[in-house]
Amino acid sequence: MRNVYTVAQVNSYIKNMFTQDFMLQSISVKGEVSNCKYHSSGHIYFTLKDAKGTIACVMFAGNRSGLTFQMREGQQVVVSGNVDVYERDGKYQLYAREIKQDGAGVLYERFERLKTELEERGMFAREYKQPIPRYIRTLGVVTAQTGAAVRDIIQIATRRNPYVQIILYPAIVQGEMAVSSIVNGIHAMEQYQVDTIIVGRGGGSIEDLWAFNEEAVAQAIFDCPIPIISAVGHETDTTIADFVADLRAPTPSAAAELAVYDIEQLQDKLGEYAYTLQHLCRNRILAYQNKLEQYRMQLKYLSPANQIREKRTYLMKLEETLQDCMEQNIADKRHKLAIFIEQMNGLSPLLKLNQGYSYTADAEGRTISRIEQVKTNDELKVYVKNGMIMTRVIDSHKIAWEEPHE
Repeated sequence: MRNVYTVAQVNSYIKNMFTQDFMLQSISVKGEVSNCKYHSSGHIYFTLKDAKGTIACVMFAGNRSGLTFQMREGQQVVVSGNVDVYERDGKYQLYAREIKQDGAGVLYERFERLKTELEERGMFAREYKQPIPRYIRTLGVVTAQTGAAVRDIIQIATRRNPYVQIILYPAIVQGEMAVSSIVNGIHAMEQYQVDTIIVGRGGGSIEDLWAFNEEAVAQAIFDCPIPIISAVGHETDTTIADFVADLRAPTPSAAAELAVYDIEQLQDKLGEYAYTLQHLCRNRILAYQNKLEQYRMQLKYLSPANQIREKRTYLMKLEETLQDCMEQNIADKRHKLAIFIEQMNGLSPLLKLNQGYSYTADAEGRTISRIEQVKTNDELKVYVKNGMIMTRVIDSHKIAWEEPHE
């Protein structure tokens, strides 16, 4: 009877075969990256393919420290590691320990070395970056004479400000002569003394853009006294020139927008500023006019002539008040005098005498009001209405007069 094995036994046997094969334990495989996924755990899962086949690959998070670039679809890479079987799924895959870019990977390593060196020399430091002038008159462009890049720059710059003069240096941007041509173009723009320089080209592979990764170009950009905008390739492309330049633009079109200010926008702003200035000036003039009117009224009030008029008016009011007070006081006094006169009239002896009464006094002029004050033979003076009668006391006797009832 034949032996019957479990799936796990078969997978284990095959895994053992792979483990014992020395070549599969240290192998390098070249191919194109496909279905690349960065897992949240840090592992990278991808497929390596060529024209005739595919192989599943994985790089664990612990091996990623040596990976110097971001893996993406279509890259040509060389993966070094071991081929083994994942027993649970019964599938074999390449476990990557090192991944390098094929062909372009060598250039990328050169790129990283030069980038590190120039950064250590301070050529990327922000302190050396020159500000891009806001309003320019001349724009220097160092790029290929033909191609989409120069057309986009000229079209956009002219549309934004047709008064800006564009000076083109037709540089070679690819190949063996590209480096010296780009450097000469930068020096030529220095001689023209343009306000801003755009250095760049359209997109391409890393080999096509390599002239902008050379140290000579980076040094020329760094030494240039005129602000330089780097516009190399597409938005995802990055070169050494981008790091050294005073400003990096993602595309040549964007570089033109950054270098040339939109004149219509400037005119709109100037219109807004003019309106605001007129409004502020008008408000300020009105404020000063109101303040001047206040000062005029204050001056009119505080003038000597007005002060004299005010004092005269005040004096007249005081005079009227004094006159009224005096008249009122006199009237009050007269009224009181009349009352006193009436009171005096009621007490006046003459008035009593005129009514038929008389007034008796002794020889010394003391008033006699009681019988006890006189004795026989005393001389008395009796005052009547029209004179005085001298008399002598012959006799006297007391009479009890009846008191009047109230």
